Amino acid sequence: MGLPPYKLITTPQDWQTCLETLQAAPRLAIDLEANSMFAYQEQVCLIQISVPNHDYIIDPVAPIDLSGLGEIVANPDVGKVLHAAEYDLLLLKRQYDWQLNNLFDTMWAARILGYKRYGLANLLQKLYDVKLNKRYQKSDWCRRPLSPEQLIYAQYDTHFLLQLRDDLYAQLQQAGHLAEAAETFVQQTQVKLTNHEFDPDSFWSFTGVYELSASQQAILKALNIYRDEEAKRRNQPHFKVLGERTLVELAKRAPRSMQELEQIYGMTAGQMQRYGRSLLAIIQQNRRAAAPPPPKRHKRHPDIVLNRYEKLHTWRKQRAQKRGV
Repeated sequence: MGLPPYKLITTPQDWQTCLETLQAAPRLAIDLEANSMFAYQEQVCLIQISVPNHDYIIDPVAPIDLSGLGEIVANPDVGKVLHAAEYDLLLLKRQYDWQLNNLFDTMWAARILGYKRYGLANLLQKLYDVKLNKRYQKSDWCRRPLSPEQLIYAQYDTHFLLQLRDDLYAQLQQAGHLAEAAETFVQQTQVKLTNHEFDPDSFWSFTGVYELSASQQAILKALNIYRDEEAKRRNQPHFKVLGERTLVELAKRAPRSMQELEQIYGMTAGQMQRYGRSLLAIIQQNRRAAAPPPPKRHKRHPDIVLNRYEKLHTWRKQRAQKRGV
């Protein structure tokens, strides 16, 4: 299905015209594109907003002042429609300190209604026979220029959201689930920022860490810290520097030479060239390092609490099966 032309906003003049339209709208459909697959600290790379008769694609990398949009996002009198809003709300809070109010999340609406497949592509195809092309889903959205095909892909993410919201609202109303949905939407907007700083002890979550000896765990901790330093320096996500399984293998086998390093799972020629000497040095320096203290275990809840949880869990499961959700 073809779409009307989108409006790409990259200048203060275009943004002012766009903002005036958005300020007059009673509700907005919003989506974000970020670069979490390409950066150490992800950032908002595109903001797509649809109102009746207009699809805007706003470039937050451009020199425009978005504070006016933040006021709209916070305004409880203006409806905001998003699909699977949790990650987008987290990004808006972390990067702009915006608190979104008056949310309708089409993903959660579909889940409450019992849709088995509630991704946006699934819903658009089922309800409107619109098929989304996922080719650009994993694009580096902060890289400029973006192609017309990428921008059209981004436009699809909001173009149908207002219509989808109205159709799902009617279904919620008919099913008697409006109050439940409204409560869920409010919960979604209560974003709590977690500590986003690197945790040197994050290696304890790696698969296979408890199969390592204490000395191997010490090496793994040092390698994990080195990986974070390199990721930050190169502005890359951790997995693009070295994968977790590769770190565990390095700690387990503790290679002493480039020839031995070459045999480690996941080590590419590029990684050997970039990190090889440093990895060997870190491993050598930490062969006799003190064992890292294990993570603190959560205190076991009393049996009465665990029994209560099991009963609630069983009740919830039975209730969900009865409703088909």
